[in-house]
Amino acid sequence: MTLYYTLVFLLLVAEMALFMLLIMPLPFSMRRKVFTFISENPIVAKIQYWLKITFVFILILFIDSVNRVYRVQVELAAATENTGASAPAIMGHERLEVQARKFYSQRNMYLCGFTLFLSLILNRTYIMILEVLRLEEKLKQFEGTDKNTKQSEKLAMAGDPGEISRLKREVELRDQDIATLKKQASGLHREYDALAEKYGRTQQDGSSKKDI
Repeated sequence: MTLYYTLVFLLLVAEMALFMLLIMPLPFSMRRKVFTFISENPIVAKIQYWLKITFVFILILFIDSVNRVYRVQVELAAATENTGASAPAIMGHERLEVQARKFYSQRNMYLCGFTLFLSLILNRTYIMILEVLRLEEKLKQFEGTDKNTKQSEKLAMAGDPGEISRLKREVELRDQDIATLKKQASGLHREYDALAEKYGRTQQDGSSKKDI
């Protein structure tokens, strides 16, 4: 096995270990801390970024391995058709070589394919568990049994790499402030219109009294 396929195998083992960690039955508080750590740690965010680039290369290896399996299959079919009684030993040796190449190509294809598939499963499992944690958090807040408000806010911001999640939260807070200022401005505008209308009525009443 070449070096890059060895690295793909190690990544597959790491994904299996992480998947077992995600589905492990843990207490709610501990699971919340784990997911908060994953979402806020900048090192985890960098690892996620480099893993995305790595998966692109694994996808290229997967396409190459599928192409190799197809070519070996065509070569094996051609060797089978050209086999004659004049050189059975040579064709038998070539057939074993082609079979070996087919085995290695299929092994590499399955290795890359399972690694990519498990990465999608991990991402979806992480999102689903995060949604379950948020629902449990809301349920505890409605029941009044959850007093750890800081951890609740962190869990609400979880789901993205740490720095991105923090920036999104700041943008949301700015949008809320802008909406509040717009409401205050519209309220002041209505009060100003009401005062202007009232002042206009008092001026009309004063002028009418003078005429009388």
